[in-house]
Amino acid sequence: MKKGIHPDYHEITVVMTDGTEYKTRSTYGKAGDTVRLDIDSLSHPAWTGVQRLLDTGGQLAKFNKKFAAFKKPTAA
Repeated sequence: MKKGIHPDYHEITVVMTDGTEYKTRSTYGKAGDTVRLDIDSLSHPAWTGVQRLLDTGGQLAKFNKKFAAFKKPTAA
């Protein structure tokens, strides 16, 4: 392995949507950093079968405002 070209591989803490935590190793951030998940296997529709809209940073509101003038065509 070449020296100096690989990112630092260290331990971080991952916090699930229900608050449970686990430690893993990653190249993310610095040693001891915490990653808080917005969506994980406990809340993702692919695993739960329940659909919910998550408006992160107002993206959903911006989309609705931009396309508010468009109406769904009705069958004639």
